Amino acid sequence: TASKMAASQDVHLRICNQEIIKYDLEVKALIQDIRDCPGPIGILTELNAKVKEKFHHLRLRIQDFELMAKEQDKESDKQSLLNEMENHQKQMQSNQTAWRKANLACKHAIDNLEKDELLHGGDSLRHRKTTKENLAQTAGSITESLMGISRMMSQQVQQSEEMIQTLATSSKTVQETNEEFKSMTGTIQLGRKLITKYNRRELTDKLLIFLALALFLATVLYILKKRLFPFL
Repeated sequence: TASKMAASQDVHLRICNQEIIKYDLEVKALIQDIRDCPGPIGILTELNAKVKEKFHHLRLRIQDFELMAKEQDKESDKQSLLNEMENHQKQMQSNQTAWRKANLACKHAIDNLEKDELLHGGDSLRHRKTTKENLAQTAGSITESLMGISRMMSQQVQQSEEMIQTLATSSKTVQETNEEFKSMTGTIQLGRKLITKYNRRELTDKLLIFLALALFLATVLYILKKRLFPFL
């Protein structure tokens, strides 16, 4: 049991250490993004918010690492892990210093860019005017396209209505035909009953004729027998 607990602690320590390294790399990447940020100030604010979040997770994982290090049974293991934890803290402090410097550099670059825009305000106004004209032309083209699409949709709706009306007429015709078929089916069934009844009556008549003929033949034979063979 003790060995299982030790193995579990080692796994948690390795996972915690990997997460610390992951957050450290993510913080470094975001700091580099801040250095390269051309502005505006809104993008810088978003990047700083992400850095704060990563630092928060990093700080929590370093605290977890410290607690697990202090829970080690061997003093040598405990001291080794605490030294590693101190290295993580120093790295985090270094990242914080780099973060502040990157923010200063980015804000300085944004300020210089705003000054250049003020000095070249005329060019900027002409550029904005041209941009507005292009946007107006684009909006006009989009409006024409939307009107064309609206006309096409109206035509399709009209065609759909005509098709629905045609289907309704066809459905009515099919229904009437179905009613005629039902009427014909009733007539056919009635005819079948009459034919069956007639066949039965014809069979009965044939049987009666056969019996009458047999009776007639029997009578004739009886008379001949009495005339020809009176002593029998």
